[in-house]
Amino acid sequence: MKAKQFFFAGTHPAGVEPPLEAVKADDQLLRQLKARAAKLPIEGELASFAGATGWINSASLSPADLRGKVVLVDFWTFTCVNWLRTFPYVRAWAEKYGGNGLVVIGVHTPEFPFEGDIDNVRKQAKALGVRYPIAVDSNYGVWRAFDNNYWPALYLADAQGRIRAHHFGEGAYDMSEMILQQLLADAGFSGFGDDLVAVQPEGTEVAAEWSTLESGETYTGYEQAEGFASPGGPVPNTPGVYTVPSRLNLNDWALSGDWTITGRAALLNEANGRIAFRFHARDVNLVMGPRKGAASVQFRVFIDGKAAGGTGSDVNAQGEGTADDQRLYQLIRQRGNIEDRTFEIEFLDSGAEAYCFTFG
Repeated sequence: MKAKQFFFAGTHPAGVEPPLEAVKADDQLLRQLKARAAKLPIEGELASFAGATGWINSASLSPADLRGKVVLVDFWTFTCVNWLRTFPYVRAWAEKYGGNGLVVIGVHTPEFPFEGDIDNVRKQAKALGVRYPIAVDSNYGVWRAFDNNYWPALYLADAQGRIRAHHFGEGAYDMSEMILQQLLADAGFSGFGDDLVAVQPEGTEVAAEWSTLESGETYTGYEQAEGFASPGGPVPNTPGVYTVPSRLNLNDWALSGDWTITGRAALLNEANGRIAFRFHARDVNLVMGPRKGAASVQFRVFIDGKAAGGTGSDVNAQGEGTADDQRLYQLIRQRGNIEDRTFEIEFLDSGAEAYCFTFG
């Protein structure tokens, strides 16, 4: 989960277990959750979507248009790994209950500048399979109307337009779905069973391996960067040649080659630049891509100096890949024992922009 101030890391800090409710619920827990779902407070009115700068998959919608329907509002942004791991459930709820009184609205509020471009949102929504209505919130108008602070964030409204529950971050899927069922039943909708959806996430949608996760979200722009270990430190907004030290401590990272470090990203000026990161996690993801207007960028990834092929969903068997969009790329998914390792990515072309590492 990310907060709008951008300086917060994921929902679950390194080495911390997820909430118990993220684990498959047994019968007794299900009964307890159903009892809680039946006693829902009124948290306020469904806020306006008038601040949206555009809509995808739908004409514009208002609370008045939605009266009589149960509404799930999902705040997201397409590079957020925490949202990607919740998306299989939101998608499954839209499919199961969409013909039985539920309207899902995805509010896309950007973290990085390129996520504010509606063409990028449209392209990535299609690639990810987001088929329900999307309010494009590039100016944070809807975000402010809801007084929201997090990606992802769920708000559940009843058929009278009242917010009855919310959840920030990953997890609580069983509870959220039972609340949906309760709100639908209260509104007189039927035609669905009380069983809970079963999802089969793949790639970046797979939940983190919390028990082995010791590396957290790390930005490469100087405004938020932590753990930067290249000798001399970052020189803001100025081209410079950086090197990787002979030893990286856990969660340290460094650049090699000619880079410009801006407030939000590290920009590669010449081909064959590298980023090295000492990490402890099953997965390594990187928000990156070619700079706006540039061609695609070829890259290779390594673990402990050896080509890391056939692991991450965006890497081939030789450890090679192509960054053709600005988005989140899954570069490593390890199998077997998880221990401290050194990850490296080498960009074979200039023009790469690297924004943020996340782990799973």
